[in-house]
Amino acid sequence: MIRVLIVDDHAVVRAGLRHVLDSATDIETVGEAGDGREAVFEARSRKPDVILVDVVMPGKSGIEVTPELLKESPSSKVLVLSMQDDPSYVREAFAAGASGYVLKEAAGAELINAVREVARGGRYVHPELGARLIEAEAKARAEAELDPLSEREREVLRLLALGHTNQEIAKKLYISVRTAETHRAHIMQKLRLSTRAELVRYALKRGLLDKARRGEDDSV
Repeated sequence: MIRVLIVDDHAVVRAGLRHVLDSATDIETVGEAGDGREAVFEARSRKPDVILVDVVMPGKSGIEVTPELLKESPSSKVLVLSMQDDPSYVREAFAAGASGYVLKEAAGAELINAVREVARGGRYVHPELGARLIEAEAKARAEAELDPLSEREREVLRLLALGHTNQEIAKKLYISVRTAETHRAHIMQKLRLSTRAELVRYALKRGLLDKARRGEDDSV
């Protein structure tokens, strides 16, 4: 029997979820909670197999409280329930330790299947939402390959290309000289460059120096 803890701040929603889950012969609702704090207490005392938790709740969100739930009950699996169909929420949920993400609009059969899937150690995301997540991640990887530098590294690169020393960069960006040197080393490593001339060419190609000149013109 799969033991489930339902976490949602609306009693009516909890009742509806309990009705759906208890209709399955292999699922049993063992507890309910109306917020993150109560959910942590219930997870600690009941040790459910699956914790079905809403994203939007008073105090901490379902995603924010997920690590605490898993700390109190390491053997439990967290299944996030949300109205948000944005892939970024799915990424945040999985990064927090969740095993599944199901939409509130999902049919009862889908919710039951999601609970079963995460209970046996799998992951669950609605197929359409999962496809959008894969597409978003592929786009992010492509963008990272085109420009692997962080915003701070791009700023350091721009200053290096303009001829500033590590000491001058440190002063302009309010960082230590050692940090400036570390940024420079990371930039050279990421871009596989070895000389300042190569840095300048890269900065020109990316339009970083054009942006610098525009910024200077605008400040006049």
